[in-house]
Amino acid sequence: MGPRVECYAGYRGEETPRAFYLGDRRIEVAEELDRRLAPDHRYFKVRGDDGGLYILRHYAGEDRWEITLEKEK
Repeated sequence: MGPRVECYAGYRGEETPRAFYLGDRRIEVAEELDRRLAPDHRYFKVRGDDGGLYILRHYAGEDRWEITLEKEK
């Protein structure tokens, strides 16, 4: 099982990340800095409420999320 991500569900389904979990720790998305949509995945660069910068990728065909910490606070 991959990372857990809570999203705003628009007309495309799980459209915009609102919060995600690193282990048992819930991190809310404080700010969306960048977004890119590709045919096979969606990419979001976000600032968490912990001050960290994260890259979140959703692979729609596999319904799988990937989370990368880009920069700690």
